[in-house]
Amino acid sequence: MEACIPSGGVCASSSFVTTDHPLRRCHVVSVSFVSRRRAAPLPFVRAAASSKPGSAAGVRPAKGITKPRPVSPAMQALVGVPEIPRTQALKLIWAHIKEHNLQDPNDKKVIICDEKLKAIFGGRDSVGFLEIAGLITPHFAK
Repeated sequence: MEACIPSGGVCASSSFVTTDHPLRRCHVVSVSFVSRRRAAPLPFVRAAASSKPGSAAGVRPAKGITKPRPVSPAMQALVGVPEIPRTQALKLIWAHIKEHNLQDPNDKKVIICDEKLKAIFGGRDSVGFLEIAGLITPHFAK
């Protein structure tokens, strides 16, 4: 590829002047673009087995919201187990809502509570779907 670099003069009347044109007053510089190739990826090497318990076969102990926690009797009546992670409890609450058609038909973001949900949501008749995660917090032991 060639580029025309002006040297204080004018490059004829057109920028498409060939290199052998007699009226050309530019220096022609050859420009080359180097295509860089990525290096080959390194082969995957497994780390040595650690001596920590629970690290066998890549299994990590559950932490945070995925760790099973004891639940209150009201929550246990709905989910059916004495210990459950928050994520699974929320899934079971939504399954109960969908199964019993408890969403407001006019506004699907509003949940109309039945007796089981009233026990969990502090006796409220209806809750917004964004409030559910906050309202189940007191039902999990720390």
